[in-house]
Amino acid sequence: MERMYGSGARTKPALARGAGQRLLLLVGEPGIAELLSTTLELAGYRTTLVGAGSEALERLAEQRFDLVVVDAALPDMVSLGRERPVVAHRPPVLVLTEYDSLDELVPELGLGERDYVTKPFRVAEVLARVQVLLRGAHPGRPRDGALGYRDLVLDDTRCEARRGTRVLDLTPAEYRLLRHLLVNAHRVLSKEQIGRYVWGDHRGDNAIEQLVSRLRRKVDHDAPGLIHTRRGFGYWLGLAEAER
Repeated sequence: MERMYGSGARTKPALARGAGQRLLLLVGEPGIAELLSTTLELAGYRTTLVGAGSEALERLAEQRFDLVVVDAALPDMVSLGRERPVVAHRPPVLVLTEYDSLDELVPELGLGERDYVTKPFRVAEVLARVQVLLRGAHPGRPRDGALGYRDLVLDDTRCEARRGTRVLDLTPAEYRLLRHLLVNAHRVLSKEQIGRYVWGDHRGDNAIEQLVSRLRRKVDHDAPGLIHTRRGFGYWLGLAEAER
């Protein structure tokens, strides 16, 4: 367990980010649960640990949490999704999921905005995603069915993307890529991650580079650049530090 999950916990710059926010951890595996609880407490968060979805919903009904961390592999998650329970407060959710299960991230539990970390994960990445979700920098939903970042809006109900008042003429692949970048704003996505999300498999680097290039020309035309290349690592969406 230490070999798979523990290395990120020694990344000191990632710690001390919390300000006493309440986190509900829905994690069944004892080793992972202890690692996350201990690390998040050291990082300044207050954590409550539960091992079943039904227990998590009881806690959510009893008190207000700022964020929920969910292990999507828990056996009772599917049945909870069918029941569609209603939760008064809708905290954001960070999902721990296997890479092959990204299409089935987590059932709808009446909670709020969702992000994910794939297993085996680095604790530093969990800390980073928690921080982004809590501070609201992760793109929200400015209107029903829409994802947004600054003046860039993607409306899933109409399968339409806009930059300011300009409607973007996107192909289905470009639309899926833009959605993946928006959901993971400020997070570098590798070419393999992009290929598997857009096409369901990993296409050649050249195909992904051409797709990103076409999308960048449409999104960033006559506007501050939002799509960036991290050489040797992949691509990310957001304003560069100097432009924020």
